[in-house]
Order: sequence, then structure tokens, then C-alpha cells
Amino acid sequence: MLRSRSPWGCAIIVGASSGIGAALARRLGEAGCRLALLARREAELAHLSDTINRGASASVPRALARPYVHDVTRSTEVPSLFARVAADLGGLDLVIYAAGVMPHVGEAEYSLEKDRLTVEVNLLGAIAWLNQAAECFVRSQAGTIVGISSVAGDRGRRGNPAYCASKAALDAYLEALRHRLVRSGVTVVTAKPGPVDTRMSAGVRRRPF
Repeated sequence: MLRSRSPWGCAIIVGASSGIGAALARRLGEAGCRLALLARREAELAHLSDTINRGASASVPRALARPYVHDVTRSTEVPSLFARVAADLGGLDLVIYAAGVMPHVGEAEYSLEKDRLTVEVNLLGAIAWLNQAAECFVRSQAGTIVGISSVAGDRGRRGNPAYCASKAALDAYLEALRHRLVRSGVTVVTAKPGPVDTRMSAGVRRRPF
């Protein structure tokens, strides 16, 4: 449960248009955090930003959400976009990577296309954004990095091997980043929720984890 006032003044949320990312955006906005919200779905992102901004009141005058349309598979765009977003916010205290996909995979299906997309979004996109966050926070000797992982990364499960692998690799990346930054005043958090009712998991009859 967040405090009535956020301990973070400015935050980036990647994967903010729905699910866990959108829920975190709403809570942080209510707590007065200035937000940069990034996702592919422009209409949903704009609606979320408008909702957060309409909810701003005199008690949280700094609450402001700005939408940025971005596809996390386009990793070459990240350095310049990160710099622009941080400049627009006027500072940065928190970066959350909540983007994720879990394509439906049949029990006898082995689709490299689906597996590649899973790794690009769940792992490589996270590395692209959180590497930038790490560099930024090392310079300021402060900041919080959050990666939304999953209990699916705890062990390999037959339902969706690539999804489990992407989350296991994300766990290892975040752990290594935590060790690297421990003396830099930077906090690295690995969030590992179990099954959550989101758009990504809608229609999944049997969870792959």
C-alpha cells in the first residue's frame, strides 16, 4: 500500500497502458508522483493519462501524467527517448518496467516467431530501459529500479517454455544489477507476482505456471 504521498517525485512506467503497469500508474498518480507513461496502445495510454490528470487535486498539485507511444522491441530508440522523457519530467526517481507478453502457445507448438517476441518484450526491452535507468541513477547516486517479473521464472514449466525462460533471465539480470549498484545508492526491486487477472492472461484456461 502506497503512502498518501509518494516517496518518489518523478517516475517512468514502461508498459503502462493496461494491467499491472496501469494500476501502478493510477496509484502513483494518486500519491502525487509526476509520471511518464509509455506503451504501444496510444488510445488507452491517452485515456489513462487523462484519468490521472483529472484526479489531481490541490492536495497533490504535482500529479501529472504524460503519455509517450513506444514499442519496446525498438530498442535503438531507447537512449534518446529516455533522455527526452527524463528532461520532460524535470528529474527522475523511479523507473518501472512492466511491459510483458505471453503469446498463446499450443502444447505441441514450437513457434520461433512467438518465442522471439516474448524474449524481445519481456527481457531485451527491460534490459534496454533499465540499463539507461542504471546509468542515470549512478550519476545521481540515488533512485529505484523495478522490474515486473513472475513466479513463472522460478522453474521451467511445460505450458510456455519461452515465457518462463524470459522471466528467469529477467530475474538473473535484476539480481546482477542489484549487486552492481548496491554501493551506488540505487535500489533494484524484482517484483514476482503470481497469476493476475490482466489482459495478457485473459482466455488462458490453464496457467502455464
